[in-house]
Amino acid sequence: MPKNGKAVKRELDDDVTESVRDLLSNEDACDDSFKKSSLIVGGHGGDGKECDVEEGGSGGEEEEEDEEEEERPAWNSKLQYILAQVGFSVGLGNVWRFPYLCQKNGGGAYLVPYLILLILIGIPLFFLELAVGQRIRRGSIGVWNYISPRLGGIGFASCMVCFFVALYYNVIIGWSLFYFSQSFQQPLPWHECPLVKNKTSTYVEPECERSSATTYYWYREALNISDSISEGGGLNWKMTVCLLIAWSMVCLAMIKGIQSSGKVMYFSSLFPYVVLICFLVRALLLKGSVDGIRHMFTPKLEIMLEAKVWREAATQVFFALGLGFGGVIAFSSYNKRDNNCHFDAVLVSFINFFTSVLATLVVFAVLGFKANIMIDKCVALNTNKIVGLLGTDIERGLIPHHINLTHVNQVSAEDYHQMIEIIKGVKEDQYQALGLDPCSIEQELNKAVQGTGLAFIAFTEAMTHFPASPFWSVMFFLMLVNLGLGSMFGTIEGILTPLIDTFKVRKEFLTVGCCVLAFSIGLVFVQRSGNYFVAMFDDYSATLPLLIVVVLENVAVAWVYGIDKFFEDLKDMLGFTPYRFYYYMWKYITPTLLLVLLCASFIQLSMTPPSYSAWIQEEAKEQTLAFPPWGIVVCISLVVMAVMPVPVVFGLRYFNIIDDGASGRSTVSYKKGRIIKEAAGPGGGEDDDASLIRGRSPSEAPSPMPGNNIYRKQSGAGADTAPNGRYGIGYLMADMPDMPESDL
Repeated sequence: MPKNGKAVKRELDDDVTESVRDLLSNEDACDDSFKKSSLIVGGHGGDGKECDVEEGGSGGEEEEEDEEEEERPAWNSKLQYILAQVGFSVGLGNVWRFPYLCQKNGGGAYLVPYLILLILIGIPLFFLELAVGQRIRRGSIGVWNYISPRLGGIGFASCMVCFFVALYYNVIIGWSLFYFSQSFQQPLPWHECPLVKNKTSTYVEPECERSSATTYYWYREALNISDSISEGGGLNWKMTVCLLIAWSMVCLAMIKGIQSSGKVMYFSSLFPYVVLICFLVRALLLKGSVDGIRHMFTPKLEIMLEAKVWREAATQVFFALGLGFGGVIAFSSYNKRDNNCHFDAVLVSFINFFTSVLATLVVFAVLGFKANIMIDKCVALNTNKIVGLLGTDIERGLIPHHINLTHVNQVSAEDYHQMIEIIKGVKEDQYQALGLDPCSIEQELNKAVQGTGLAFIAFTEAMTHFPASPFWSVMFFLMLVNLGLGSMFGTIEGILTPLIDTFKVRKEFLTVGCCVLAFSIGLVFVQRSGNYFVAMFDDYSATLPLLIVVVLENVAVAWVYGIDKFFEDLKDMLGFTPYRFYYYMWKYITPTLLLVLLCASFIQLSMTPPSYSAWIQEEAKEQTLAFPPWGIVVCISLVVMAVMPVPVVFGLRYFNIIDDGASGRSTVSYKKGRIIKEAAGPGGGEDDDASLIRGRSPSEAPSPMPGNNIYRKQSGAGADTAPNGRYGIGYLMADMPDMPESDL
């Protein structure tokens, strides 16, 4: 609301009464002048038409101290807000999930279904979340309570999912911090296998010899992983310390709300782009990088016809933008009401897409370089085999004259492939027995790697071959930390903002309490079997619950509240009517596609028995194991706990255990943006439970305000006595009993 620091005498034509749940707007004549207005909270019945209460004379000084208005914290600049949304949406998935899906699902052809679904699902839903957050200016709990109290559980479900994701996401940041701390060494500690010394001899660590140096370092040195999820193995103290540091960073950045986290965004959101561009330039100068990029963008059009490709593209669009978490709504709730959120939605969506493409270029340029090194090693090894077989199984005449086998290391991949083709043509029946590897760069690049396997094994191995490898390792893992933190800020904001808006708890206390609780539960993820719990939470705590949340969000706005009224709100807010494209998207296309995606995801989870990839120390390889019975119970519980608030709140409202209309029957009276009086609204049952604006044109409707709590700014001082307010988010409470925003 606009600030009024001076007492200005005005002739007011109307008194605006706004219902909190319905946010109804009506005007009635009232001719009082507006000098000093006292704030009165009452339970007056009747028709809810209240006039300004003017107090003067001897009570003037007291009333001047009480003259206050609501103030919600705001972004310092539009750039800061855009960086916050970009930082939240661009995360680790852009670096280690999108390139994998691109490689797996048809290379460059995968970009076509991804772009189509970004336009049909991603941008409309992102725009919808931005719009409701900016219009109602509350976190996810308050937003969905306002739109439909019976669907108020959507906000609580979002908070639950955010909490589950935050638990394991910060563990990944902790892993990145550990690798970052170990990168200040030359050579890097995962450069080669460690040697084991005993009294008589020195030998290479068997587990490392059977796998690779980077794989061994990840599983044994970093995680010290157990053989199964049932073997807890105690805490890994190194990762426990890293997790503590990660939660401390998040807590310090979030403790003052967007006033503190917004400033951190300038670095955490922009630094990854600097690193990605540096990596791309460096990688393009390395041998074989072009092979990786060519492999990446060679389209396999036939794969596009598979339903699985479209399902995975839709899921990636969905998670890439952070839909359903509540972070998008929370960030946009701090915007000015006339901000062009449509422009923001399109801009952030395409920044996210181009970031994914940039990260894919970097990943495959580096993997192309790594593949060439592997091929050179393969050629040298198999050329030695050929030299050993000359004169016995292979005749010397089969070797082309221009190939000099006296210097094995000088034999190129092209020469080796020429020899192999000749030998295969002549020794067709005996070729398999020779045991010669084809050394194909395509096969090497087709070894699909994603997630931690890409970041902590494949990429780290490639960086050991970089000149000045410690520098690039430091940059890479610092980038991962920043990508993770940007997403964590949005995730934690999706928890804190709705809780603070609803229950009016102190921001600093809630932030510290949330981080301490999350760190305590997060100790599960830093025991020796913790990596398996990370995989469990990643697979089961977010996918289905978030899809259910977003389906309900779409239905709540388009069908419960009403798409026509929502368009009126948007016209009032933006100053123009959005494209008709969004009308049909929100009402028909997007909910239909979401339901299809939800059903496909449910069928896939049902048909795939719950399992995880375990590292077996004796065999030095990964093996897929089924979860034990208690593990399956945990998997199901994660899904049930995340979506449980939706039916619980609906049931409580439906059976009037919690009054469906309690929060909506009280009304707030305004004059030109100032809160004058709170009174009980009409008791009639004809109110539209889903309406935000009724009775007047959208341009005349006031900005939504909370119903049972009135916030004041002290007048006469020119500035807040407490810049961040008693509650850390720009509010100073009036001295009156607190009541929760909703009945929950």
